[in-house]
Amino acid sequence: MTYVNEIPKNLSHYDLVVGIPSFNNAETIEHVVKMSAKGIQSMGLKGLIVNSDGGSTDGTPEVFMNSKSLGVDKLTIRYTGISGKGSAVRALFEVSNKVSAKAFVMLDSDLRSIEPWWIERLSGPVLSDQTQYVAPLYQRHKYDGTITNNVCYPLTASLYGLKIRQPIGGDFCVGSHLIKTYLSKPNDVWNSHVARFGIDIWMTTIAINESGFKPVQVALGAKIHDAKDPGKHLEGMFIQVVQTLFELMIEYEEHWKNVTTVETAQVYGVPPVQQLEDITVDLDNLKNKAIGILKDRKDRLKYLDKDVIKRVSHTGTIDIEDWVNTVYSVALKYKETMEEETIRDLLGFYFARTADFVEKTRDMTTFEAESLIDEQLEAFVEKKQKVVERW
Repeated sequence: MTYVNEIPKNLSHYDLVVGIPSFNNAETIEHVVKMSAKGIQSMGLKGLIVNSDGGSTDGTPEVFMNSKSLGVDKLTIRYTGISGKGSAVRALFEVSNKVSAKAFVMLDSDLRSIEPWWIERLSGPVLSDQTQYVAPLYQRHKYDGTITNNVCYPLTASLYGLKIRQPIGGDFCVGSHLIKTYLSKPNDVWNSHVARFGIDIWMTTIAINESGFKPVQVALGAKIHDAKDPGKHLEGMFIQVVQTLFELMIEYEEHWKNVTTVETAQVYGVPPVQQLEDITVDLDNLKNKAIGILKDRKDRLKYLDKDVIKRVSHTGTIDIEDWVNTVYSVALKYKETMEEETIRDLLGFYFARTADFVEKTRDMTTFEAESLIDEQLEAFVEKKQKVVERW
């Protein structure tokens, strides 16, 4: 099954493909194109910039094609399949594979902090055969990336033994061999949440377990984009990402059950010193959502610790130990049910965990707040063995 209606037959070989998934990103995509083109040109490579659009109504593809690209070829496509980021990326994999590019760089279409040197930084480790997968290492505001901080980073690191700080960061580089691995996966994968926001954690997990190389992190400095308030905009993304993550736990259980140590993935490059944009989070809304969801779902949550539910229902927050135990309990329950509703059982606790983090870090710098993220990771590692025994 192809996810591209038409790939021009006259496309020739390219050294590097930069792919930009989009949906109504007319205001930001031009900057991403310009910076990508400058980066490709500075490396002296034959590059192609491809926009994979989801049916934008604001003229995003037209803005993309009219953007100055310094002689670097451009192509815009309308992907097919389920509407979502993963389907857009699948179409970009197909284009990259067709033109036999050695490296494929993926960039979010709302990036405002991208610089031309990002292209070399992302693609360098793949082009030099150090790895088949490059993940971003950003400087991010303490309240940006709450799904990453509370679930994806600590759970992925503790399961598979490799600390990749931004496993769903959005900006990656993939080598040609790994792209073939992604494209070889059955069609039912592309009819799941992988076709939506599950794509990034899916890519990262497969890269760790199947690429034959250890993924590399690259220092990109600040990520400045259209950040979302977790209590108002991230519910759907949370469900899609976490369900994909739990599905992968089942698929790779023979890998992670034998992992007993955790190391940090190699970092390529030195991060620049940059100013982070402030992010405002509605703390009261997070607490109220946590309390309200637990109240609505109380009949479903009987398999979870009653004392934890009582504490969260009273305060709207959850501490690290209770959070880690709850995540693992829901993962075990999901293995039994394989139902999305089980993932939704975790949603109220996610809002409570985010609220607890915000409350405890209000007077901390982003650097200081990172210590709580490290503490949470340690708790995931410490409690993993009990999960292995129960799995």
